[in-house]
Amino acid sequence: MLKYLNRFLQMKITKSFAPYENQNLVKVLCRRSIYCNVYRKGEINLTAYLSDLRWRSIPITLMMAMTLLTCFNIPASKAGSEVKNISVFQKDARILFQGDSITDGNRGRSADPNHILGHGYAFIIAAKYGAAFPERNLVFINRGISGNKVTDLEARWQIDTLDLKPDVLSILIGVNDNNNVPFDQYEMIYDKLLTDTTTANPNIHLVLCEPFSLPVGGVKDRWEAWFAGIKKRQEIVAKLAKKHHAALVRFQKVFDDACKRAPAEYWIWDGIHPTYSGHQLMAEEWVRTVQKFWPHSNHVESE
Repeated sequence: MLKYLNRFLQMKITKSFAPYENQNLVKVLCRRSIYCNVYRKGEINLTAYLSDLRWRSIPITLMMAMTLLTCFNIPASKAGSEVKNISVFQKDARILFQGDSITDGNRGRSADPNHILGHGYAFIIAAKYGAAFPERNLVFINRGISGNKVTDLEARWQIDTLDLKPDVLSILIGVNDNNNVPFDQYEMIYDKLLTDTTTANPNIHLVLCEPFSLPVGGVKDRWEAWFAGIKKRQEIVAKLAKKHHAALVRFQKVFDDACKRAPAEYWIWDGIHPTYSGHQLMAEEWVRTVQKFWPHSNHVESE
């Protein structure tokens, strides 16, 4: 009987499978054979076979698909469910995203879980890891407020940061400070906020995100002067990240590289605020940076 299975797996999808529409093939597929091990070694792309089969009978197609999944012990609910672990996302960890409108993402101001995280990079990260590791009871919080500068963070730091007792604190601030808050004041206040935070919780994991921009919209006409200020604030954030042993998320390079694949406005529509595609890039870079900075993690499968 194994010769039927062998011919089935080696046949090109353009050929007719009519000769194998019989009970013998079904019985063969139900058997545990050497092909189970062949699949697990990656020598057979079962997904491609199942998606491209051309059967004459729909019932037989469904029966064959379920039979193969059963034979190879592949839970359908776990298909594509692997998520790379973030070691600082421990059980009951509280992850706080702090910043301006880019973090705000038009978030809700109530306890409504459908809107509470907004629609930006923070939401993408929270959705992915909250779904992948429900047994950890991760708590994601967004306290970004549109228009905020570092001086605004200072005014609300106790209530909107320290009192929330985060285990992981991510900060993205600086674009509204550009041309508004002097560099020395920006650094001094930012430094004090980080010092106050680590004093309150010496074990906190800090993630500092550099401000970024692209020559689009209102900033395009004054790009040289505008970006000079952004670049200086990026340097300040990098300096503070090193001083406070924080992970540094370098968003600027991500967007610069992305512009090689699509125009700047595809990623950041007005030079400041990312599109949904831009927020996806941010989420991916945030995750990569945090995983690399705290590498004690393994490639694990979600429950």
